[in-house]
Amino acid sequence: MPRKRLSMRKIREVLRLKYYCNRSIREISGSCGIGRGTVGDYLHPAKAAGLSWPLPDELSDTALEQQLFPSTASQVSPSRFVPDFHDVHKELQSRKHVTLILLWQEYKEQHPDGYQYSWFCHSYRDWSARLDAVMRHEQYNRANSKKKYHQNL
Repeated sequence: MPRKRLSMRKIREVLRLKYYCNRSIREISGSCGIGRGTVGDYLHPAKAAGLSWPLPDELSDTALEQQLFPSTASQVSPSRFVPDFHDVHKELQSRKHVTLILLWQEYKEQHPDGYQYSWFCHSYRDWSARLDAVMRHEQYNRANSKKKYHQNL
């Protein structure tokens, strides 16, 4: 299984430490808390792309990623319709007995040349993992809990 890519912020930090501060791979590894091999995995494509520090201000994270990893930058084929996973999520939450396979079947009926079920599920799970998790947190009131405890005795 391939490892997850570092955040663009950390990649920029690796490039800054190498090209601006002239640090060694070992020093960058220790400073960023990543392996020496991982540092090399990001410095080699940067060198091949001709990047140096400072990076241009207009260079967005997406553009930097395309320069470092040109083959993986565009994974979605423009000829296929990409579903709106926000709508998929709302359907799953609002109706009982609705599953991803049912929603995928509806998607395939509308877009016969669309993506297969495995891609649909994988992409939905990636999308839903980026949602903000919210948990209700009630404040513990010690005075009220003592009252309730003594009332139960």
